[in-house]
Amino acid sequence: MPRPPKTRRRKGLSERNRPLWMLIPGGLLMTIIIVIPLLLGIYMSLLNLDQYTLRRWVSSPFIGVENFVEALTASPLLHSVWLSVSYSLVAMIVTVPMGIAAAVATQNAFKGRALVRSIFLIPYVLPGFVVATVWRTMFQPNGVVNSVLGSVGIDGGLWLNGPQTYWTLILVQIWASWPFIYLLALSGLQSVDHEVHEASALDGALWWNKLRYVVFPYLKGPLSLAFLIGMLHHINNFTLPFVLFGVPAPADVEVLPILTYVTSFQSFRFGLSAAMAFVSLVLIAIPLFVYLRAVKLDDAETGGKK
Repeated sequence: MPRPPKTRRRKGLSERNRPLWMLIPGGLLMTIIIVIPLLLGIYMSLLNLDQYTLRRWVSSPFIGVENFVEALTASPLLHSVWLSVSYSLVAMIVTVPMGIAAAVATQNAFKGRALVRSIFLIPYVLPGFVVATVWRTMFQPNGVVNSVLGSVGIDGGLWLNGPQTYWTLILVQIWASWPFIYLLALSGLQSVDHEVHEASALDGALWWNKLRYVVFPYLKGPLSLAFLIGMLHHINNFTLPFVLFGVPAPADVEVLPILTYVTSFQSFRFGLSAAMAFVSLVLIAIPLFVYLRAVKLDDAETGGKK
């Protein structure tokens, strides 16, 4: 007697949507930590919220986009944006070649390579507060830096006040952030196929041609990501300029996070500082969107194949 064909059991609603149910904890966490504070910040930017109206908070006078207009026209916001972007760009232009050079130098095995790699990572693993405190001590008028420069007949001048503060911030930022580029460049070098190295060696390629046509193409993706992350981190970096120069900071290093902090917790213009924070969010979102768009287009051109 033939057995009846097996009928395929239909998945229930809960079983079919199980992957979506698993996203609920992460979604709730993102809503509480990111979405709700973002909405509150946007709402605060539309209020005349200061030290006089803080007690009545949600019932503070609604002024619409006046805070944004004031931030863009009557405050040093645009100057701070320029400082943040320019110092971040200069720091990245210097750190990228440094990171690549360090990665290439430590790629091949040699005696003491582990020690050298560990030393290279010291600036990256130190907390930003510690880095800024050490450099602040070194840049004092009678500190180590001026003592060393004075021994060779160079007057170091004031590093923490005056026009040199901009370059002081860049110098410290370079020292603290170049190991990040080094790590991503080293990870990109590890992905280079050994057969490609062997083929280029058999063809008699010089070291520069080998770097240009064999190694650098493998570093395009990691370095693009490193450049973007580094830029965003520098623009958002509050700890380093805050500890290094204090507040109020000199005008040449009043970057966007410092200006927002001073406006909020020294001038007590909470609505205006919320508008500045929202402008910084837009500033960060633009390069991130451009990068994600470029990655999507590149993936579409290659058909998603690696």
